[in-house]
Amino acid sequence: MTATQQLIAYLTRHVNVIGKVVDFDPLTDRLCQLDFTEANRDLTEDIYRNTAEFTEWVNQTLHKNNARYGIGGYFEHRTIYARSEHFGTSDEPRRLHLGIDIWAKAGTKVYAPLSGTIHSFKNNDNFGDYGPTIILQHNLNGLTLYSLYGHLSKKSLSGLKVGHQIAPNQLLATFGNSTENGHWPPHLHFQLMFDLEGMVGDYPGVCRFSEKEKYKANIPDPQLILRFPDALN
Repeated sequence: MTATQQLIAYLTRHVNVIGKVVDFDPLTDRLCQLDFTEANRDLTEDIYRNTAEFTEWVNQTLHKNNARYGIGGYFEHRTIYARSEHFGTSDEPRRLHLGIDIWAKAGTKVYAPLSGTIHSFKNNDNFGDYGPTIILQHNLNGLTLYSLYGHLSKKSLSGLKVGHQIAPNQLLATFGNSTENGHWPPHLHFQLMFDLEGMVGDYPGVCRFSEKEKYKANIPDPQLILRFPDALN
């Protein structure tokens, strides 16, 4: 049985242990699927290269769809990473997104969805990077799972201690603004991993397409935890 199969089996047997990542009421809140591939002709290069205009584009899209959150991105091949040399300028730059993004206002609350401990945290302060980042470690009946929260506010890192116990639904952090979150429109990058490969406070959230199978074996679909309903088109 693969690690992903073990995770699915555990979550199927323990549905009640899964908490929330953000506040969301399926009866009243709407989601909007945001497309950051080359198929989206509305999001031009001029827009996504300008953080203020990119932020306005996200806000207008959510408003137009009466959506509380924009979501999407798991193994989506994105054009928007051309905005930063952080993702490479070689013949095969990194463009394949490995987590799920949740787009909303700066200050939006982030919660721990599972019990665990603080593995590490770091301000990955590069243009296009995660900015403030927290990684939690979870033990699910012997299966080790890590959850990563990127693009947070700087205050989210204040007072954290490695090894500190975290409970499900415990307030963990808040979304950062574009001056502190790696220069992105406010959002949360949420990602799951089985192996951090020795990394601390950081793990790739974008890879090369040729590395897809390697990362897919290590990074299960965050929707297993988020359990969002289908978003609007």
